[in-house]
Amino acid sequence: MFGLLDWIKIGGGAAAGAIVAGALAYSVGHWRGVDEGKALERTAALQRSMDLIKERNETNAKVNDLDDAGLCAALGGKWMPDIGCQ
Repeated sequence: MFGLLDWIKIGGGAAAGAIVAGALAYSVGHWRGVDEGKALERTAALQRSMDLIKERNETNAKVNDLDDAGLCAALGGKWMPDIGCQ
């Protein structure tokens, strides 16, 4: 049969095994969470970049449609037909 010392050894081994298994499971789960967080962050950054490019394209289209006088006024100048933008 098992003596008291044997039961302590078995219990200690089981506890140590549970701690190691728990730490390993936590680490693997934590790494997955970090990877998922990075992927979500990358996706959000990419979406923001695409939104900024779309806004910039709209701004470029508006600026390209301006004539010289309109561009001068948009930049805060005063259009003088004989002189140009002042």
